[in-house]
Amino acid sequence: MILHNAVVVTMDSDCRVFQNGAVFIDKDKIKAIGQSPDILQQFSHVAHHILDLHGQILLPGFVNTHVHTSQQLGRGIADDVDLMTWLHHRIWPYESNMTEEDSYISTLLCGVELIHSGVTCFAEAGGQHVTGMARAVELLGLRACLTDSVMDSGDGLPPSWGIRTTDECLQSQKKLYEKHNNTADGRIRIWLGIRQVMNCTDRLLLETRDAGRELKTGIHMHVAEIPYENQVVMETRKVDHGTVTFLDKIDFLQENLLAAHTVCINDTEIGFLSRSGVKVSHCPASAMRMLGFARIREMLNAGITVSLGTDGAPSNNRMSIDQGVPFPRVSLPVRLKSAFEKCRRKAFLKSLTVFTIAVKK
Repeated sequence: MILHNAVVVTMDSDCRVFQNGAVFIDKDKIKAIGQSPDILQQFSHVAHHILDLHGQILLPGFVNTHVHTSQQLGRGIADDVDLMTWLHHRIWPYESNMTEEDSYISTLLCGVELIHSGVTCFAEAGGQHVTGMARAVELLGLRACLTDSVMDSGDGLPPSWGIRTTDECLQSQKKLYEKHNNTADGRIRIWLGIRQVMNCTDRLLLETRDAGRELKTGIHMHVAEIPYENQVVMETRKVDHGTVTFLDKIDFLQENLLAAHTVCINDTEIGFLSRSGVKVSHCPASAMRMLGFARIREMLNAGITVSLGTDGAPSNNRMSIDQGVPFPRVSLPVRLKSAFEKCRRKAFLKSLTVFTIAVKK
């Protein structure tokens, strides 16, 4: 197939843009990108389809790195409440009553919305019935890193979750890995999940860390979302700041960790994340609505890989990452307004930077 007469944005090392560009695709591989006349001349004789895009923009697929597929059917059920109320009294009771068929339907609906906004790959943040998710992803044609929602202690757990032991949490994830990893023609990967530090024992954290190393797979975890979380960690884990400090203390910070949100971190913890190679998923729409603003510029300056996520539908009532892309350029000046007004322009992330983190693998 040849797609031609398009503005082709490559996002290669030179960020080349072809104003009259074309792409040649062979099966599931992009084999050539260049000017339309050159691509048509070289490949027209082997192309089964030639499509004129009439000047439309052709972009790489967006990668949404924090999605709760299980929450898609719960859009609107948790508006105008703080995070702990949102979790304990709205979202977790809803999720705990889901069936595998619910998860399948919810993931289908979520996936359609993701595709509509240009997403071709997503990372599940921790949901219910991964087998249902996998069925939907295979049908949708997306790539996905799927993760079970895992907690083994703490407040607010619904009855059906509160009885899960640490062993059950660990074994269920390994079984899901064995069953679904590298399925759907290699489009599905199974990662390990830690829902949040306040509802996980040290043993669950440490053995999840070790399992991630053993299986050579990723770990997805909500990290430092609100000040209350850091307060609880300081009191219960006896550290001087919060979640990131504690995770560094137990050697949990690794290159395979995707840390979602990371709103409440200090300069020292930014250093911990950078040194360990941890990746960060920034969800600007849900941050503006409920969590507060993450220190994205500081993390980027420290060399931390930052990507974009939408979070779940009840977090912002939408799953369109293209509508979330402008928010990093908006939220940073809002956070810095008042005392740092003179530096306001410097606080904006450049458009190219925001676009780059939206397509980051």
